[in-house]
Amino acid sequence: MRHNKHHASLGVTREHRKAMLSNMGASLIKHGRIETTLTKAKALRPFIEKVITKAKNAAAAAVKADAIHLRRMALKDIRDEAAVTLLFNEKAAQFAKRPGGYTRIYKLGPQRIGDAAEMAIIELISAEDEGYSKSRGKKKGSKKSGAKKSAVAAEPASAVEVAPETPKA
Repeated sequence: MRHNKHHASLGVTREHRKAMLSNMGASLIKHGRIETTLTKAKALRPFIEKVITKAKNAAAAAVKADAIHLRRMALKDIRDEAAVTLLFNEKAAQFAKRPGGYTRIYKLGPQRIGDAAEMAIIELISAEDEGYSKSRGKKKGSKKSGAKKSAVAAEPASAVEVAPETPKA
């Protein structure tokens, strides 16, 4: 049984998938945004966000040994030492106040010519970006409009006045 084993297989072996996510993660850290297929971008998002969280925790660590351990754990995932150094030394401070959601995926309109794959851009969100405001449930006027409809429906059909039709010119 495959309980709790969900991940995007991306049509490749486990080793190939790990290497691909490692390379895409390193490119995303170095360049800030990359263009890839939508499926790969969705697979990369949880992978890179876990690595960024390790960098954040290392920056906030009181004991130096904990920071070194988290850096080594990140190097296990992203096998590019230059990218991990850039993330831990410079970019970790950028995400210090952010509680999560370090990446954003934009779907691109046209599909790829060769195989009609949906394309997307995945990017790191800057520190100044507040994103969209979350809605706080239903709007206030939604109950009133439902009450008016039920009151109109409760009236008999003869009591409802019908406006005369205007002639069309």
